[in-house]
This record gives sequence, structure tokens and C-alpha cells, in this order.
Amino acid sequence: MEFRPCIDIHNGQVKQIVGGSLRDEGNLAEENFVARQDAAYFAKLYRRWGLKGGHVILLNAQDSEYYEASRRQAFSALEAYPGGLQVGGGITPDNAGEYLDAGASHVIVTSYVFQKGRIHYDRLKKMRDAVGKERLVLDVSCRRAEDGYRVVTDRWQKLTEERVDAGFLDRLSDYCDEFLVHGVDVEGKAQGIERELAAMLGQWGKMPVTYAGGVHTYDDLKQLRESGRNCLNVTIGSALELFGGTLEWEKVLEICRP
Repeated sequence: MEFRPCIDIHNGQVKQIVGGSLRDEGNLAEENFVARQDAAYFAKLYRRWGLKGGHVILLNAQDSEYYEASRRQAFSALEAYPGGLQVGGGITPDNAGEYLDAGASHVIVTSYVFQKGRIHYDRLKKMRDAVGKERLVLDVSCRRAEDGYRVVTDRWQKLTEERVDAGFLDRLSDYCDEFLVHGVDVEGKAQGIERELAAMLGQWGKMPVTYAGGVHTYDDLKQLRESGRNCLNVTIGSALELFGGTLEWEKVLEICRP
């Protein structure tokens, strides 16, 4: 289990928000933490610690008045840590090259390939052809529904008909290098991990998967290692001391050491 850092950018600032609280109208979100430092500061910190595979996420919609400010922050982070960070948020075949050329190791995609509640494989193939399988991460962040976990898109606001299970991951694995999975119901709420989701992801275990959501104690990390069969990577947001929480860097890295 590896620790994967994060840089979430909203309204041109590095923030930690409550999952599912994001609203395009008014650019609103329930905030857990707003950093005084810019995205490049955190990228340099991750570089100094030798942490790779972290993700930079632009949380504003492309028609937001803050979108360009958030993009500038993302580019500054990529410039500060070339090859060390992935980037997501509004990624399409047309703009993915900008981020890769700026230093992103991978681009992270959700909404472009999920349209009208389901995955469009023609779009997924176009995305893979544009950047290469080895540089594509699919974000299949999900929310619990009556029949299991379903993918959510558009900054976690829209529930799709696509169920996240082993068969789903098998089908998508031909198109990407990694998966990023937020348990949206617990993201940013410090209520513990989605153990059922973690167990399913860990049991599948055929390629790198980064889990996010609910980690707020060291015991949560140990539970994630156990539930995920030591096959999952993990990212932590507002519970980390870096973002106003109580979890210390050194201890987190020690627990997550492969």
C-alpha cells in the first residue's frame, strides 16, 4: 500500500472539501480546509518527500469564472514537480496534451467518457488513443446505491447507471493504467473508510487502484490495508496534518510503506 498525495483546487485555491457538497451554481462547496499556500508549494513538498503518483484535481467547471485561475494553479504544480503528479478535472482528448506537456505523468478522466448516465466506449477509445493507455487514469469515484456502488460524475453531482464491480473494472482495464476511486459518501467527513468498497477493490487487484474517502485515524489506514488486501494505494485529504488534520506525515508513510 502506497501513500498518494493530493492537491485539490477550487476557485483558484488549494482546498479540502466535503465530498458531494460541490455545486457549480455559485461555485460553492462545504470547506474543511483552505490553504494559504499555492499549489506549487505542495508539489515541491511532495517532490522533496519523494512521493509520486499524487493527483491534482481542478474542481471548477469549465464555464466557471474561476476555472482559469484553477488551471494556472494546476500548471504551476506540474511545473514544480514534472513527472510526479497526475491531473484531472475537465480533461478531454483536445486538452490532455497540454497537461502532459506541462509535466503531468497521467491525465485523470471521468466526465468525458461518462455521458447521459453511462460509459461511452467510443469516447473512452478516443481518450486512450489521444494519450496512450499508459498515461490514462480512470476516475470511477462512486456512491452507494440500492444495487451496489455506482459511478458519479460532474464533480460527484450526477449518479450514473454504471456499477463499480469486478466485471466493470475488467472491461475498463484495457483502456487505462490506473484507477482512482473516491468513496464519495464518506469523502471529507472523517467517518471511516468504505470497507465494503475497499474489500471489493482489493479483491480485484489487477492493476494500481488509489482509494480515497473517510480516512481520519491511523486505524483507518490499517483497516484499509486489511480490507484491501494490501493491494490499494491511498490518498488522505483533510485528516492529514498538512491540511489541518491530526495525522502526521511520518506515521502515515510508515503505515503505508509497501
